[in-house]
Amino acid sequence: MKIDIPKLKQIVGEGNVRDNIADLYVYASDASVHSKLPDVVVRPSSTKEVQEVVRYANKNKIPVVARGAGSGMSGQTVPLSGGIILDMKKMDKIIDIRSQDLLCKVQPGVINDELNRVLKSYGFFFPPTPSSGRICTIGGMIGTNASGNRSVKYGATRDAVLGMKVVLANGDLVTLGSNTKVDSSGYQLARLIVGSEGTLGIVVEATLRISPVPKYRAMGVANFATLRDAGNMISETIASGVTPSMLELMDNVAITAVNNAQNLGLPDVAAIVIFECNGMVKEAVDYEINQIKEISKSNHGTGIKVTDDPDEMVRIYNGRKKLFPSLSKYAEGLYTTALADDMAVPMSKIADTVQKIHEIAKKNNVVMSAYGHCGAGLIHTKILMDTTKKAQWQGAKRAVKEVYEYVQSMGGTTSGEHGIGFSKGQSFKEEKQDSLAMMKAIKKALDPNNILNPNKLMDSPDDWLTATPLRYQVSA
Repeated sequence: MKIDIPKLKQIVGEGNVRDNIADLYVYASDASVHSKLPDVVVRPSSTKEVQEVVRYANKNKIPVVARGAGSGMSGQTVPLSGGIILDMKKMDKIIDIRSQDLLCKVQPGVINDELNRVLKSYGFFFPPTPSSGRICTIGGMIGTNASGNRSVKYGATRDAVLGMKVVLANGDLVTLGSNTKVDSSGYQLARLIVGSEGTLGIVVEATLRISPVPKYRAMGVANFATLRDAGNMISETIASGVTPSMLELMDNVAITAVNNAQNLGLPDVAAIVIFECNGMVKEAVDYEINQIKEISKSNHGTGIKVTDDPDEMVRIYNGRKKLFPSLSKYAEGLYTTALADDMAVPMSKIADTVQKIHEIAKKNNVVMSAYGHCGAGLIHTKILMDTTKKAQWQGAKRAVKEVYEYVQSMGGTTSGEHGIGFSKGQSFKEEKQDSLAMMKAIKKALDPNNILNPNKLMDSPDDWLTATPLRYQVSA
């Protein structure tokens, strides 16, 4: 593939084009298990620059992969076909905050936590709260429809996006959505772009719905002797009409890892559930907390503790927030891999699914955790294994397939917030087989030369294990 490096430097400036091997290596991987070198990294500073780069790429049929922080876990920004990595982090301006209209306008490189830091001074916040909020960008969150632990009350990124400006594959700039809470005119194209993982267009500005910061919060923890009791507590809480702002599950694998890594002294039980309620009226928050306590007790929950002390809530939440990096401390010689990662199931199937995950792991000689935003039906898993051994990777491959087959049999979906990339391509295509032709037609209409993040979603390779070199040294 011949790329005109001087041309790209002319568009974005010499210091914003990188093609040396060290930089290419950094951009070859994200938080997934995959790695593939791009041909060049380009860092635009404006919408006009994005348009010019994309026009050049489209004319010459060069792949373009838009990238935020590279925190995706499914290979979304791994350039399977090489080409241009379009690093969007320089486009990081908060353009406008209109609290009376409950919205803000931002560029895609704005970091989630930084946006919330600024919004806090206005008395507002952007509700989606992924655990990677310290580094993840709004553009990346839009690409995967990220959610986070408060999705149970506030929904995912798609629910918080009012509109956007998007550069299409031919370089045209289009404005989608509106500045209003309701919008019933025509096709909901802004919602189509959310979750499309950069395959249909490149977001250069987003209009986001913001919410007032609640005046009162309280958090609780309940311990459970079985995963089934914990799962039943979660589904009964949601069915009761209570609307917690957080309802998080951690199984024993997660508990052990967090205790080893952070020395939190969490109880050695099958599972704990962390719950939070928030609102503008203390009495309403207290009522919901008490309702959840009673539901926990009726499902054999023990050691139930509740606090509204801000420092204690931070301490409790840190165990969950830092869970992913803590998992590699579960046991000596086992390392965390993001594979079967963020499936979602109907609320009534949570208890069955978390039990089945552990059965599948044992059968395939790997360790799997089950945790996550279960109040929204979303279950995170990570596979812990000796990544140096081929047999472990083969066991992981079987486990991934079996987990997703079970999730689909329960009426669930392959991804609840981390997206598909190509790690989950096979399961995604099996789940969406009736609509694959429609997705391909939309892709063809908007990107006829297939330059925008090719070989992802419905076009991803069937075998994730052999699609790219792994980021791990496998020797035995």
